[in-house]
Amino acid sequence: MIPPTNSRRPLAALVLAIVLAITGLAGTAAAQTRKTPPEPETGRATEGATAPFDGDLQRLAEIMGALHYLRALCGANEGAKWRNEMQELIDAEAPSGERREKIVASFNRGYRGFQQTYRTCTPAADIAVRRYLEEGARISRDITARYAN
Repeated sequence: MIPPTNSRRPLAALVLAIVLAITGLAGTAAAQTRKTPPEPETGRATEGATAPFDGDLQRLAEIMGALHYLRALCGANEGAKWRNEMQELIDAEAPSGERREKIVASFNRGYRGFQQTYRTCTPAADIAVRRYLEEGARISRDITARYAN
């Protein structure tokens, strides 16, 4: 476990950093255009409550878990990059109780799902990596656009 830091980045800044990390790896994924930008919403969860973006956050965690396993399997030499990104996201969002457990379980489900299926890097694993990078970038952009202050 990574020890918590004293300074916490706001969630929007962290999600933006994840977007940049994912899109940098995803290459030139097509950007979605909108005629009118969505109105920012307040997204912070109160103690014991869920945030309106928790479903997206759990999906992003699952994608990051899958990337943590698959990128290493396919020789990306990134070390614990995706696990560390997930830890930073948890530290920034600071979920507690069941909410934290769900996010962590999503990351672990993404990791274990591919660990049970893939022992070597295959063309299908490469395709999964590309798709997850694109989906993760989209989710990160959507969360940032909708809930950033």
